Amino acid sequence: MPKIVLTHVTKRWDKFYAVDDLNLVIEDNAFVTLLGPSGCGKTTTLRMIAGLETPTSGRITIGDTVVYDSDQGINIPPNKRKVGFLFQNYALWPNMTVYQNISFGLSNIKEALPKYDLEARKAASLISALEKPEDVVKTIEECVDKKGKLDEKKAQVKLIDRYEISLYTAKELMSYKLQEASDPSAVAAAKKKELEEKLRQAKERCKQAGCTFDKDYAYVKDGQQVKEVRKLSKEEIDLSVRRVARIVKIGMFMDRYPAELSGGQQQRVAIARALAMNPEVLFFDEPTSALDPELTGEVLKVIKSLAEDKMTMVIVTHEMSFARAVSDRVIFMDGGVIVEQGDPEKVFGNPSEERTKQFLRNYNR
Repeated sequence: MPKIVLTHVTKRWDKFYAVDDLNLVIEDNAFVTLLGPSGCGKTTTLRMIAGLETPTSGRITIGDTVVYDSDQGINIPPNKRKVGFLFQNYALWPNMTVYQNISFGLSNIKEALPKYDLEARKAASLISALEKPEDVVKTIEECVDKKGKLDEKKAQVKLIDRYEISLYTAKELMSYKLQEASDPSAVAAAKKKELEEKLRQAKERCKQAGCTFDKDYAYVKDGQQVKEVRKLSKEEIDLSVRRVARIVKIGMFMDRYPAELSGGQQQRVAIARALAMNPEVLFFDEPTSALDPELTGEVLKVIKSLAEDKMTMVIVTHEMSFARAVSDRVIFMDGGVIVEQGDPEKVFGNPSEERTKQFLRNYNR
């Protein structure tokens, strides 16, 4: 994950300074909390790093890339900064399902991407699942109700999560009807034989092209992945959507609309949408401000699990206990400048600056 550096960054509207000559370093894999009174520049700082707000002056670097420099006229657009942004109000499209909300950004990608043999990858996934046909049968049978009726959608989601496959692969696995076979192992063996032949043919085609496959069945030539400018396939989009759905546990909500979800569920969808784009940094702007205490705990649990995976994250929040427990560093801002920063225990437990002390006293009343 990249290091973020802000150098002499200022954001001004006429005579009002939202951020004033800000110098800030966010280390890679850090979890940083921005703290301070309303209007102190916290959200503006996040938005400037993400490219959603243009600084008046200064320089912003993410990793080895200068994403903004007022002197050099550099201003890389948000979609090129590899940054995910979580808004206070979720910003979900109300007329789109959960699946469509998460996949929307992925469907618009067109850039140099690895060349995959998706059929080979699909065959390999199915072969792996068929190694233990009894587990496939058990997973499907868990979705049969008391009247003996199979909930196919539920079974698909369970197979997707268990084997980390796409919906299309899950549907093919279900089409083998192992749960109805008198001898599931015999059916699985026959299907495996067919799939292994498909895989052999795919490897031969790859070899004839002067390439080999890597572990994900991408073409490799001279030690480098072969790339081509293209859009993501439906299979790739679905794999990405299902991957992030597993992370935030919303696999069963794919066909629902935002209005049919609780606030906590909507925020989890927003997190999944951001994660689907494979961001190198994730920003949260008051992610629990519109939630009741129970839903707040639900969302904070998801954020904590992401923090444990060592993803670079910056959060603006008033959830002091959460920030104290999870943050590597707390930065207190006031009047568009950094007043105090450091270890959470220092800032929360023994702040050195009077403005920080006053804010914490007021907040804890």
